[in-house]
Amino acid sequence: MAEKSVGKTRKSRADWTAAALDALAEGGVAAVAMEPLAARLGTTKGSAYWHFANRDELLRSTLERWEAEHTEAVIEYIESRPDPRDRLHALLGAALRLSRGSTVLAAMLAAAEHPVVSPILNRVTDRRIGYLASLFADLGFGRAEARRRAVLAYSTYVGNVALQRALPDRLPKTAAAREAYVRDALTALTARGS
Repeated sequence: MAEKSVGKTRKSRADWTAAALDALAEGGVAAVAMEPLAARLGTTKGSAYWHFANRDELLRSTLERWEAEHTEAVIEYIESRPDPRDRLHALLGAALRLSRGSTVLAAMLAAAEHPVVSPILNRVTDRRIGYLASLFADLGFGRAEARRRAVLAYSTYVGNVALQRALPDRLPKTAAAREAYVRDALTALTARGS
């Protein structure tokens, strides 16, 4: 039976980006730093440099992981539903739940001018609004109107993220209240003019 090595071990790239996502959600972009993350992981910062040339590369890889998990994977999951109204309802419901994804978004918005954050934030925002526009188009809205409603829906989500972070008591607390909130938002976003 082999003995377990004692001491600090090198962590995987995925270990580092997972720890960096947690740090980002808790403390913003400034919290993504090699030394504190190494302490969190119980290893040395040398382990980070095995996988990342520098802090910016770690931050970029972390944000790309967030993008894959909280944009692309969510869209893939939502797309498994056949009805566009049901897809929009599920997406709005998911957006209301406080998650690491939304707290990371709040941290990114606070650091929107950061040279690593800015291009990823822009790409994710465009992808999300584009996806929302496709849902509204699937509901029968013309291209320009679908885009307008998508921006409105995404703005609502971003406002919800800000409230979740700063004033969570202003948002619905129970599952029933959250569901009513989602239904009201869906009704407002899909209403046709008279």
